[in-house]
Amino acid sequence: MQPQRVRIPKRAVHGVLLLDKPLGLSSNDALQKAKRLYRAEKAGHTGTLDPLATGLLPLCFGAATKFSQVSLDADKRYTATLKLGETTTTADAEGAVTKRREVSVTREQIETACRRFTGAIDQVPPMHSALKKDGKALYEYARAGQDVEREPRTITIHRIDILDWQHDRLVIDVRCSKGTYIRTLAEDIGEALGCGAHLSALRRTGSGPLTLIGAVSLEQLTAQTEAERDALLQPADTLLADCPLVRLNDEDAGRFLSGVRRRTPLADAKQVRVYGPQPTAFLGSGHIAAGELISTRLLSPLEVQGLLNTHPAQESYS
Repeated sequence: MQPQRVRIPKRAVHGVLLLDKPLGLSSNDALQKAKRLYRAEKAGHTGTLDPLATGLLPLCFGAATKFSQVSLDADKRYTATLKLGETTTTADAEGAVTKRREVSVTREQIETACRRFTGAIDQVPPMHSALKKDGKALYEYARAGQDVEREPRTITIHRIDILDWQHDRLVIDVRCSKGTYIRTLAEDIGEALGCGAHLSALRRTGSGPLTLIGAVSLEQLTAQTEAERDALLQPADTLLADCPLVRLNDEDAGRFLSGVRRRTPLADAKQVRVYGPQPTAFLGSGHIAAGELISTRLLSPLEVQGLLNTHPAQESYS
């Protein structure tokens, strides 16, 4: 007779954890490990990182999950290491080498190639990706030896800076829009240089206003007490730190939470973060159009109270 598993009671947890995802673990596996450690009722991540990639993976708990899309849509920042002279089946280090070429490039040529892929560009998603076609992930077609047609997507590379270059090893800092495939960028830069390349390492260093400052590893999280873990959680409005702040009095706050539009003298804005009179009374997100504050994503009164209990002394971003 097998021993009965002890059921660990779950609890309401609200906030954002900046996780430094380790190499070799999927984003969902990392999320599930953190969720168990927190005993959280509800959790989600804010954008997939491949097992090959490390770095910033914001995890949302409780009320914060309502705003995970903000981080999904945010610009990203990566440190990418390219292996020049080799192309692979997957455009990264996990694939088999398909071609080797001599590497004979100058820094000026590298800078020119990087500039060529800066700005708004069309990028064809790689076959080894989770993007779906006809209800099936592209990597499933790739594993079956099929190469299917993919529509190019317009993405924006805001900036590429060279951090280090040693013959066939090139390290770049990339600031880009959501939906950018760094593997494809690495492959394209390699082709522009005439020697080919693949992505040998990737580390996400930024997502919107969030960075690796204050990020914690799973090992550190595991070694901590529950109270210490809770102290690491940032407020749910962290994901909206770049948005203008709107503060309402008690009466207007109650109406806003009921979905009622409020008149405001503030200028039009695509997205704002809205608060009640208390510093940490985050109510949700909204937008301003034609002199009206209109709700977009609202917290429930219980969630607002939960946030006040979790972060009673922290000031909101101003």
